[in-house]
Amino acid sequence: MNLASNSGKTCVLKGLKTRRRLLIAIVPISLTAIVAGCGGSSSDAPAPVTSAQVPCESLVGTPLGDGTIQTAQSVAAGSYTPPGQTKTKTGLPAFCRVTAAMHPTADSNINVEVWMPQTNWNGRFLGTGNGGGAGSISYDSGIVEGLKRGFATANNDLGTSPAINTTVGHPERWADFGYRANHEMTVAGKALVNAYYKSSPKTSYFQGCSTGGQQALSIAQRYPNDYNGILADAPANNRTHLHSMFVWTYTALNKPGAKLTQGKVDMITSHVVASCAGKDGGATGDNFLTDPRQCRFDPDTLPKCTNGDSDSCLTDAQITGLKAVYAGPVNPRTGERIHAGEPFGTENGPLGFVLQSDTTFMPANQFYPFYWTFGTNWNYTTYDFDHDMDTVDQTIAPLVNANDANLKQFKANGGKLIMWTGTADPAVPMPGAIDYYERVVQQQGGDLAATQDFFRYFLVPGMGHCAASGPGLTDFGQAYSPVVPPDDAHDILLKMVDWVEKQNAPSQVIASKYTTDTPPKVSMERPLCVYPDLPSYQGGDATKSASFVCKPATRGGVDTPALRYLN
Repeated sequence: MNLASNSGKTCVLKGLKTRRRLLIAIVPISLTAIVAGCGGSSSDAPAPVTSAQVPCESLVGTPLGDGTIQTAQSVAAGSYTPPGQTKTKTGLPAFCRVTAAMHPTADSNINVEVWMPQTNWNGRFLGTGNGGGAGSISYDSGIVEGLKRGFATANNDLGTSPAINTTVGHPERWADFGYRANHEMTVAGKALVNAYYKSSPKTSYFQGCSTGGQQALSIAQRYPNDYNGILADAPANNRTHLHSMFVWTYTALNKPGAKLTQGKVDMITSHVVASCAGKDGGATGDNFLTDPRQCRFDPDTLPKCTNGDSDSCLTDAQITGLKAVYAGPVNPRTGERIHAGEPFGTENGPLGFVLQSDTTFMPANQFYPFYWTFGTNWNYTTYDFDHDMDTVDQTIAPLVNANDANLKQFKANGGKLIMWTGTADPAVPMPGAIDYYERVVQQQGGDLAATQDFFRYFLVPGMGHCAASGPGLTDFGQAYSPVVPPDDAHDILLKMVDWVEKQNAPSQVIASKYTTDTPPKVSMERPLCVYPDLPSYQGGDATKSASFVCKPATRGGVDTPALRYLN
């Protein structure tokens, strides 16, 4: 179990199944984690609204422009199981739950939910992102935890219900998925807040991870007036090329004799960590990498299978496939890079090399851009990373990619942006976010300080993809974390609130890792540092954040796509 103390209360995470929680960011599935008894931390909020101004049920007739309200119901404080769900949400304040359907085009059907606290609203609106191909409301990406902090919160299914692969032949739904659905949710959510409290939100925030991170950057680029503060967590913003990386990895690891077992992947990571951990600013005993860019591991040093195959060695075919995964996709005709490969240290996570070669999971969940472009009979073995890549980009890149580094309008409006990536994330590897941030710096005239005035980026040592996963740090108030942090210092969302409302730019955030031991406790804490800084071990107890200081590290230092693959 996980624990964090909060204003004299205990916040307990029950039955955390890391592998399943992690999957939701890339494919929306039910989770076994349940949050119990958590209060919210504060950040000098505006004077809370003591009660709603109108009955929740009276909101049914509220005009929503492109949509209509379907239901409005008061939910009592305590436990609540959303319709169609099997997992109960616990420790909730009393709230008003409104469902709506938005139809910006004749072929659109965007399902939206807005949750508003009946008492002690903090005066703020929080839009939350979805994961994977969406297709349903995400109750695990912040709508619950935001409500507990006092926000009026919202989420939507990105218009891909009942599943992403059912949208083949529906380009308007691709546009909803890529950018339009969250704007529609935002318009509806703010209208409902105003109708319920008879007051507009004083400030508005958006937080999302993976697909939600792509949504976050898309909002900053396309709708710079929608939010005062945006948190883009592990953003899958270069989507067409990220999914081509998935095809590249899938192809490399499904060639004859190249398949890797989980045991083999665990062995690979153990060799990588033994070679590089503690030499990159981290502590000597770390079982993860703080900065994979400093790792110079050679796959040819891995044990070779000479007397039969086993999990303790690799065959020639497996080493060839592994090298291809690390190298990443390139255009076979021109040699131009399409997307970075997997960083060292990402191999054995729940969304790592075993899942990315799974012949059931990947076609069902990660090949939809190619089904959209080429039809449902598309076969990965025929994919041409030259001409077919161009066709995919011409068809859907303008709808689903969020690569525009020109954020000048968002900055001019006073907007603030925080982005982060885990260094052990195999699903949306950190090179893409580093490259995007450096391109934003160039748009700011190459001025890092001018960029940091409105946009700050954090690398999270040893973290996997979005949720409480990975061998390193896992929880700091991000989307998909089921733990409401104990105070503002540990809460990246409330750090954003402080930046927007008091102009206190975050210099660091304290991230935690929780154990599932009894009694539950925090097993490790470290500071997250503003890029390009990283936490550097100074001696002492490596589980304590005080043993680390933020020090400058490499800027850039990653493989970057060719310009044509940043469309």
